[in-house]
Amino acid sequence: MHHPRLLFLTCIALALSGCQLLPGGGGAAQDTQPRRMPPTIDRSGTVAPSLVDQQCLAHLGATGARFSPLVNSSEAPGCSQINAVSLTDLQGDMSRLGISSLGAVTCSTAGTFADWARYGVDRAARAYLGSGIARIETMGSYACRNVAGSSKRSAHARAEAIDIAGFVLEDGRRITVKADWNAGSGAEKKFLRVVRQSACKRFGTVLSPDYNAAHADHLHLEFGDGSFCR
Repeated sequence: MHHPRLLFLTCIALALSGCQLLPGGGGAAQDTQPRRMPPTIDRSGTVAPSLVDQQCLAHLGATGARFSPLVNSSEAPGCSQINAVSLTDLQGDMSRLGISSLGAVTCSTAGTFADWARYGVDRAARAYLGSGIARIETMGSYACRNVAGSSKRSAHARAEAIDIAGFVLEDGRRITVKADWNAGSGAEKKFLRVVRQSACKRFGTVLSPDYNAAHADHLHLEFGDGSFCR
């Protein structure tokens, strides 16, 4: 006697469940459809750094250096600034180390430079000259040019080299490669050679006045895996 009523209720239940499976029908079945996520938009104007680049920037920050990442650029064939930064200053053992005339450098070059400045330069100045470093004077970094007398691009063209002219101490003294490499006091000459040797342990290529006349007024520090030290 109750079978027609039971059949009627069953049909209604099936009809309602069918509605839930239709588009816009609501219910749990709608949640099984893949959701369209909004696209990720890079609003920085630059390509997102790779994991290696991110690790490099993290290391550079850990040295205490203050810097700003730069937009990747290419000026001409063989001339580029990739994953480069602009350094403001560096961290010494007891104070900040200023930098003058330095342009763009790659993050890897900047990190090596920051370690050298603190552990190889600032500490050597305190040990041999009795005063810490206030400022490192450079002759620049990035330059779209070839190696002198060659058709090969210089490491400067990749922002992977820095030329060091001299150092200003916290007590006001100024030590330069040009004036003091050969004619400085015993302590000054020793200091300059110690910082060169320290650079040779960190950079792939280091050139000094002992290399040739073109480097009579600066130390050329070039990032890389080599071990050319003159």
